Amino acid sequence: MNVKIRKSEIDGRIAAPPSKSYTHRALVCSALALGVSKIHAPLISDDTESTRRLLGEFGVEISGDLEQWLVKGGELRKPRSELFCAESGTTLRFMTALCALLEGESKLTAGPTLSRRPNGPLLDGLRQLAVTSVSADGFPPITIMGTGEIRGGEVTLRGDISSQFVSAILIIAPLADGNVSIRLTTPLESKPYVSMTTHTQQKYGVDVDTSDDMREFHIEKQSYRPTDFAVEGDWSSASYLLAAGALAGRLSVEGLNEGSLQSDASIVGILGEMGAHVVCSGSEIAAEMSGLSAVDVNLSDCPDLFPVVAALCAVAEGRSILRGIGRLRYKESDRAGAMIDGLRAMGIEAKPQRDSIVIVGGAPKGCAIDPRNDHRNAMAFAILGLVAEGETTILNAECVSKSYPEFWNAMRSSGMKLRRTDSEQ
Repeated sequence: MNVKIRKSEIDGRIAAPPSKSYTHRALVCSALALGVSKIHAPLISDDTESTRRLLGEFGVEISGDLEQWLVKGGELRKPRSELFCAESGTTLRFMTALCALLEGESKLTAGPTLSRRPNGPLLDGLRQLAVTSVSADGFPPITIMGTGEIRGGEVTLRGDISSQFVSAILIIAPLADGNVSIRLTTPLESKPYVSMTTHTQQKYGVDVDTSDDMREFHIEKQSYRPTDFAVEGDWSSASYLLAAGALAGRLSVEGLNEGSLQSDASIVGILGEMGAHVVCSGSEIAAEMSGLSAVDVNLSDCPDLFPVVAALCAVAEGRSILRGIGRLRYKESDRAGAMIDGLRAMGIEAKPQRDSIVIVGGAPKGCAIDPRNDHRNAMAFAILGLVAEGETTILNAECVSKSYPEFWNAMRSSGMKLRRTDSEQ
């Protein structure tokens, strides 16, 4: 499916979709808790469905509807077939860790893009817990040879490649046969995602002792307990809605936690720094069209904001610098490269530097954009299409289902002039 967008004026109120990151974490912690947990308002998307489906392969019973899932966990079994993680990096990393708890061989596979994303540091961390694995330099397919238990001890990891490696080991560490200490040899990037992991663990009765600089973690042997977990609104998806309001009218997003641990809540501060008019009222955040100015911002703790902030910078007056984006080449696409190519195609000056990108704001022109199967790129260029001259076409627009399946419906209801066409046309 392609989506064609024309310049539009936005006005509306939209409920934020549930958090993808919290849904993943609640599912896995529920699977490790002996008994029945309730997950309220889970996100149903391609990625979370991958995690839910594979937990079923582990013998976890998950039932319910759009409003609530019941998860019966605590007794994992070895999967009878290969674990296909599709294109969900979180699923792959978390399921790899869960396989370490089982006896026997478990094989994890992935879609073409995810198969090019590295996992070596995670496998090395598991090796330090006496877990053997086989892979081609850390890339899927990955086979875990479990013994039914993991040992305690110290694990050293790099913290500047993927926070998911740290989160994956944190999740299984309480179930080791002794206490586990994790020490990071480099500063941790995307710290809020690890904070979300330990926050979710705490809700399930597991305590993690964390140093102030988040370079050291100590986890004593303990058990997960069933709980009721309410998934808050997703700031990552909401950032595109707020950006739409700031660019092309006014948009209010409901169901957000202003004090959230989610790193992408920082979109409010970034919008404010750029001169956007943002109003926070309880769980409702509104952004209104205003003249935007260039920004110099480090996105190392919130890399998922890069596409939407880049779209904002494309129309902001002046020269913006987006820093801390080196790891984006390991995302669903070479996200930084894809954004640069798309911005240039729309007539916007964008120049890569060592760990940053310089964007000079201008007047974007509509064209055909290939998001390279990256949901965040697709949404970012769609937002930019609201103010571009002519028509903007987002190819393979269904890729937004990875995190926000209702994105196109939400934008249409708010005034985006869009039409769907078959990809062949």
